[in-house]
Amino acid sequence: MTTPIPPFPLPRVLTYPTAPGPPPLLIAQGAEGRLYKTTHLHPSRPCALKYRPPKPYRHPILDARLTKARIAAEAKVLDRCRREGVSVPAVYALDAAAGWLMMEWIEGVPVRAGINTWLGERGEEGEGEEGPIVELMGRMGDAVGRLHGTGIVHGDLTTSNMMLRPVVGSTTTDARRRAVEGEVVVIDFGLATQSSSDEDRAVDLYVLERAFASTHPRAERLFGHLLAAYGRTSKKAPGVLRKLEEVRLRGRKKSMLG
Repeated sequence: MTTPIPPFPLPRVLTYPTAPGPPPLLIAQGAEGRLYKTTHLHPSRPCALKYRPPKPYRHPILDARLTKARIAAEAKVLDRCRREGVSVPAVYALDAAAGWLMMEWIEGVPVRAGINTWLGERGEEGEGEEGPIVELMGRMGDAVGRLHGTGIVHGDLTTSNMMLRPVVGSTTTDARRRAVEGEVVVIDFGLATQSSSDEDRAVDLYVLERAFASTHPRAERLFGHLLAAYGRTSKKAPGVLRKLEEVRLRGRKKSMLG
C-alpha cells in the first residue's frame, strides 16, 4: 500500500522540474533504502527508483564508497540477468555516487498476495482444484533455476520479492485463478551476489523455503512442486538439492540448540 511521502528529504533526482504527471510515491522503506514510484522521461512511463540515503552513523567517506559499490553491483546483476533471459526489471538509469537506481516498474502484484488470494478461506483439502497454484509454483522454480544458471544468488528470496506480471489478453474470469496467473518476475537484488557454489544456491532455496512456510503455512506442502521445476530447469540441480538437505539439517540442529 502506498503512502504520502514523509517529511524527510527526497533524493535530488526527484526534485528536478519534470513534465506534468503524478508526484513520486514512497512505496517501501527499509533499513538500507527507500523505493519510490515515479516516472521516466514521460509521465506515462512509470518506473521504480531505489534510493540509498546517507547513513549518519557511518564515516562519510566509507558510507559513500559502500553506497556507490552496492548500487553499481545491483545494476550489474540486473543487467546480467536480463542478458541471460531471466525476468527481472530493466535498468533505466543510475547514479551510483548519488545512491539511486531507476528501474522498470513491474505492474501486477507480489506472488505473496496472489497466493494469499488463491488460498482465501479454503481449507487444506481440495487437491483437485490446485492446478493453477501448482503451475505457479512451477514458474517460481523455473525462475529461480534460471537465476542460479546465470551465476547469481539472490540472497533474499521470498514471495514478496517476486512479482506476477499480468497476462496480456487473459480471458480468465475466475478471480482466484486470475490471482495466480502471470509471469514471475524476480525483484530486489540488493543482497545479490555472484556465485556458482552449490552451497550458496542451496542456502538461497532454503531461505525461500523457510519464508514460504512462514508466509503461506497452508500451502507449505506445495513447495515440492517448486523444487521439482528447479530440478528441471537447472543443470546443477542434483548437487544443489543434495546440499539443500544438508542445509536443512543444519537449520534443524540450530533450532534445537536455540
